[in-house]
Amino acid sequence: MRFSASQRSFTQRSAARVSVLMAALLLAACGSSVDLNTAAGAPVDNRTGGAAAGATSGAAAGATSGAAGSANLSSSAIDEAAYNALIKVVYFDFDSAQVRSEFNGGLEAKAKYLQGDRTRRVKLEGHTDERGGSEYNLALGQQRAEAVRRSLAVLGVSESQMEAVSYGKEKLASAGADETAHAANRRVELSR
Repeated sequence: MRFSASQRSFTQRSAARVSVLMAALLLAACGSSVDLNTAAGAPVDNRTGGAAAGATSGAAAGATSGAAGSANLSSSAIDEAAYNALIKVVYFDFDSAQVRSEFNGGLEAKAKYLQGDRTRRVKLEGHTDERGGSEYNLALGQQRAEAVRRSLAVLGVSESQMEAVSYGKEKLASAGADETAHAANRRVELSR
């Protein structure tokens, strides 16, 4: 069977996209050579990883292997599935805007993917729990969004691809007054 030049080109582009994605996921799974603690003033906490980072990495690896293994998916479907499998939320400690080290791998994978597709944009939505005043929480949510933006910028994402906004305590992810609900609300969501 002979393929036309356009079919070969499409196949080569698809293979290249899958290779870039797999490299990004491998980088996320293996750790980082970039020290976000010292790079461009991006605040990063040195705490050990938790369940949230592992769940994100596992979901990304599972979704990617399924998408890449299916020969009859279009490259745009592979790209979309791969992008959707990447990190979507970064959580923060109480009254903190420091990116915890457990999210470094997920941010690196997201950065690698965004570098590979300069037309894709990401909105960084900063959130807080319900404690404190509205003005304080809007400022803290913005600081959290900016911390994630700086981390992605250090990793090579173009400033024009990112928008950092704050919703403060206006869009809670979890209702409730216990620490579990508060922890779920202290976050930056990475959306389109």
